[in-house]
Amino acid sequence: MCGRFVSSSTPDEIAAYFDAAPPPAEAVLEPSWNVAPTNDVYVVTVDGGVRQVAAHHWGLVPVWAKSPAAGNKMINARAETLADKNAFKHAYRKRRCIVPVDGFYEWKAQPGAKRKQPYFIHRRDDEPLAFAGLWEEWRGPDRSGDQRLRSATIITTTANETMAPVHDRMPVILPPSAWEEWLDPHNQDLDTLGRLLVPAPPALLVMHAVGPEVGKVSNKGPHLIDPLPPGLSELEGQ
Repeated sequence: MCGRFVSSSTPDEIAAYFDAAPPPAEAVLEPSWNVAPTNDVYVVTVDGGVRQVAAHHWGLVPVWAKSPAAGNKMINARAETLADKNAFKHAYRKRRCIVPVDGFYEWKAQPGAKRKQPYFIHRRDDEPLAFAGLWEEWRGPDRSGDQRLRSATIITTTANETMAPVHDRMPVILPPSAWEEWLDPHNQDLDTLGRLLVPAPPALLVMHAVGPEVGKVSNKGPHLIDPLPPGLSELEGQ
């Protein structure tokens, strides 16, 4: 799964990296080294053939939901069941997005310890990660349009060799060659799309142990990704 991540790049940097239009001024988000579910997050979508960066609520709220609280349990969507789950299947066909992040966190149980050890995972070259995602627009419980909320979820798949020692799932990370195909709202070939939802190459990612402060959602600063001193994690150096 993916329950916390880093979004420290500026909107202009994100727009340039994904060849997209930046978000309007009112949608600019503060940088965060500890983005948590229900926070607003940047997404990249296509509208009228143009890529755009926008801010969406993290936790997909289906159109049929009675309240936005339905999204609290939909921060992730399993790649294997997207086409079947009522909450995701319509967005999978028409409303796909990329969630740009600068790294993410995962927690691993430690033998003999009550507290899990958090790890920061990022690209080996420190470029942004392009998580595959879905988005929806909720228009209120009666669908009248009086309330509007755009929300998103991050798609997960089985872990690659790098991630497996920490967790059995990981976000789907799309290479640049897949961005156009994934974002095209007219592309509804689920077989082709499904072939994009695979684990990233193991060599793409590296990780290091970080301190427990990341477990508190109110902590948002860059110190959260600082490595622990050498020797405190058996995964150090991978």
